[in-house]
Amino acid sequence: MSEIIFQKTIPILRIFDADKAKEFYAGFLGFKVDWEHRFDENAPLYMQISRGKLVLHLSEHHGDCCPGARVFVTMDGIEAFHQEITAKGYKYMRPGLERAFYGAKCTEVIDPFGNRLTFNENLE
Repeated sequence: MSEIIFQKTIPILRIFDADKAKEFYAGFLGFKVDWEHRFDENAPLYMQISRGKLVLHLSEHHGDCCPGARVFVTMDGIEAFHQEITAKGYKYMRPGLERAFYGAKCTEVIDPFGNRLTFNENLE
């Protein structure tokens, strides 16, 4: 019998406006758009974005997922990341940098569609 090995998790987040999503994820958070897909020019957008090893799928398709999801991201370099994103002066989001009750430093952002991304760096 073969060993069962899970390779990767890619969260799918619901979006309602591709331009707003790109402004937030690429412009503010520094992700790159890897690819975009539409079945035709009037179809909803499905795209993949990434930054380093963090990969997300964003979907305008109503049946893929619900808005208001939360993604918990572990990372290194959270202070530099926080400085980078706050220096951009994105007018819709001014995240703080805090110490969580579980001992990590964290910053949380909320995209224009109500999805939350919580970035965490363990300080052990």
